[in-house]
Amino acid sequence: MSGTNSGIAWAEGGSGDRGRPSSSDLDRAIVLLKAGSHSCVLCHGEDTLTSDARGIAPLIDWLVAGVTLDGYSAADRVVGRAAALLYAKLDVARVYALVGTQSAQEILITHGIECVMEQVVPRMLNRDHTAGCPMEAAVEGIDDPTIAATRLIESVSAMRARMAEPNGTSKLSCLASRVWEAPSTRRFGRRRPCGRRT
Repeated sequence: MSGTNSGIAWAEGGSGDRGRPSSSDLDRAIVLLKAGSHSCVLCHGEDTLTSDARGIAPLIDWLVAGVTLDGYSAADRVVGRAAALLYAKLDVARVYALVGTQSAQEILITHGIECVMEQVVPRMLNRDHTAGCPMEAAVEGIDDPTIAATRLIESVSAMRARMAEPNGTSKLSCLASRVWEAPSTRRFGRRRPCGRRT
C-alpha cells in the first residue's frame, strides 16, 4: 500500500503517520531544486540550505562544518552510494533524487530514511564517462556511515589538493548530466518510492 504526497508516492510502513514526509519541507526543496541551478536543497521548517557545488562536495562541507541536518528533507540531482551514506551520517529524514542508484536506495532504506528517485540506474560514472565514480569506489563495500564519511572526507581532501596543483587533471565529482550508465530495463512512469523512516 502506498500513500501520495503532492504526486510523490511513498511506501507505507510503521504505525500511523509517524515519519510521514512534511509536504511543505519536501515540496519546497523539490521546487527549489528544479527551478534553478542548485545541485541540492535541504529544507526544515523555515530553514533552507542550498548548494550549487557538484557531487558530494556540499554534503562533505556541511559535515565538516558541523551543520546539523537532523529532520531535514533533501532534494538532490544525483544520489549514489556515497551521497546516501553521507545523508545517513547527517541524519536527514527523507531524500528525493532525480537520479539514484539501487545501492543508494538500499543504504537509505537501511538507515530509516524515506526516499524517492525519479530514475534508478546501475551505477555512477566519472565526469569523463570512462570509469566508475571515484567517490563510489571509495565507499564500495562500506555500510557504516561514520566509516564512509571518514573515507570520503579523506578522498575529497586528496582530490582537492590535486586539483590545486598546476596542470592537475583530477576531477572532484561527477556531473549530474553524465554520471550514469543506461538505466536498467525497469522503467517507471512515476516517481518511485524507496522506503519509509520508522
